[in-house]
Amino acid sequence: MSSFVSDPREFYQVQNPPPGTAIEPTELEISQGFAKGPNPDPLPKLFQPLQVRGLLAKNRIWLSPMCMYSAQDGFATDFHLSHYSQFAMRGAGLVMVEATGVLPEGRISPNCLGIWKDDHIDGLRRIVNHMHKYGTIAAIQIGHGGRKGSTIPLQLYGTRDSMRSTVEEGGWPDNVYGPSAIAYDDLHNMPKEMTIDQIDIVRQAFIDGARRADQAGFDVIEIHSAHGYLMFEFLSPLSNHRTDNYGGSFENRTRLLLEIVRGIREILPQNKPLFVRISSTDWVEGGWTGDDTVNLSKLLLDAGVDFIDCSSAGNDPRQKIPLSPGYQVQFAERVKKEVPGMLSGAVGLITTSELAGKVVENGSADAVFLGREFLRNPSYVYSAAHEMGINIKWNNQYERGRQKTKYSFV
Repeated sequence: MSSFVSDPREFYQVQNPPPGTAIEPTELEISQGFAKGPNPDPLPKLFQPLQVRGLLAKNRIWLSPMCMYSAQDGFATDFHLSHYSQFAMRGAGLVMVEATGVLPEGRISPNCLGIWKDDHIDGLRRIVNHMHKYGTIAAIQIGHGGRKGSTIPLQLYGTRDSMRSTVEEGGWPDNVYGPSAIAYDDLHNMPKEMTIDQIDIVRQAFIDGARRADQAGFDVIEIHSAHGYLMFEFLSPLSNHRTDNYGGSFENRTRLLLEIVRGIREILPQNKPLFVRISSTDWVEGGWTGDDTVNLSKLLLDAGVDFIDCSSAGNDPRQKIPLSPGYQVQFAERVKKEVPGMLSGAVGLITTSELAGKVVENGSADAVFLGREFLRNPSYVYSAAHEMGINIKWNNQYERGRQKTKYSFV
């Protein structure tokens, strides 16, 4: 029963248990057609809880971070509140807020979220607080666009012959930098090679961004080290041609990421998980490989990372990606099996409940991240449970919409 509050504008319905939690149906629910019978025994892993350091996720269907290009000067708005809340209230076990820039020039576009100043905290805290009302783990991905920064937002793709965002549009074409002065392609800005002082600034910006995320109440911080953005640019020999301590050998190319991880782990509460998203391969000969990802994951585990979010590609236009359902699951499986103690997540063309369930049930990954499929179907968790014959809690307000296995007037 929801308690009354002193300010009626702060009233909300208590969700007990939280939506997305597997619960045994009552005899009445079975007779009314809400369930065919008791939940499967054992319960499919997709709807079993997952312990990640000090957190317990109610299920293993999680929202992948996706840029929304809906901010000015990095500030979260009502759009972000409604966007992320819809997945929380519909049962997602974890909701990951999009790539959020740790510096103004660390954004991918002028319309991306930011966390480079304390003024950003309050807007993000509103989102976190609302997600928590539905028992969802609130996560945020912090990152730096590197040489792929100062680009146009998604809605402008294909409208011009360049991906570059101008100063008049809020871009920073003269302040784009990366590990080396190598552009992603002719459509992007030519980056400047970073100085050691700039590397020091970026390292501290990630640590400060993680501190602000913690202050905003996020349960999980994920470092974006994928898709050709700054952290991955340092990892890959295709984009990192440095000759100092941050380039050349595998040890040197992974140095900055590991320094950032150790710095963040020092300031985070011990019960708060730290994730890293990695492009598990460049899909280009001579680039970053699956073996590199496994070796890095071992180092990240020792440095205090709890979970590897296994994506791929995005760093070189020569990439040849063998697209098919679940094509990146192999990388999550390798990390899970070859790095004992490290949890892993699979992402990429996982759309059906059958595939999502199989990935987790077979032990290929500990959780699945869904992106575009969640945009198409924000109630994916409810749909998947229905298709798998599992009774789960719906949010109180949407009970009338719960699917039935047979017709009744209730």
